[in-house]
Amino acid sequence: MVHATPGVAPGPRDELSMRTLPTFFQVIELLLRAGVTTVAEAAFQDRLWRPGLQPLRRLARIRIVHCTVAAEVALERRVRRMDDDPSRRAHDVSRPDDAVAEAARHDAFDRVSIDAPWLEVDTTDGYEPGFETIAAFAREGSDPAHARGTPMNLRAPLRPTGHDPHP
Repeated sequence: MVHATPGVAPGPRDELSMRTLPTFFQVIELLLRAGVTTVAEAAFQDRLWRPGLQPLRRLARIRIVHCTVAAEVALERRVRRMDDDPSRRAHDVSRPDDAVAEAARHDAFDRVSIDAPWLEVDTTDGYEPGFETIAAFAREGSDPAHARGTPMNLRAPLRPTGHDPHP
């Protein structure tokens, strides 16, 4: 949509963002109604994901994969992607120059929280757990040892984590 909207000025309530959010969930609903297995990826916070996902529960077995990474890694990726991809102008393009403030923003991310199985994946260097585990989780939702809605965290030692909006 950003390619079809010249001169977009990104912001939290800009015209493009206001059109994109409902379109995102309408496309997911269309695919689900057609019987298409669907993976939807976005870095929405709970206040945006929850209202969009709740109506889809009747159409799908929802699985949540939370990608995490340390704040400094997320910042490095964000800056690199802004430099490498002009279409990212649809997102906040401010250049973070205060690492402490950027880390606080990163750590304040409110991940989606609905009654559905979820898996935490560290994307610092690849995927941990690996892609086969992630795919199995998406197919099955959880193993018998994990009740519906409880985390299936297969990572070994915990490292400092935060949200990585684009692993």
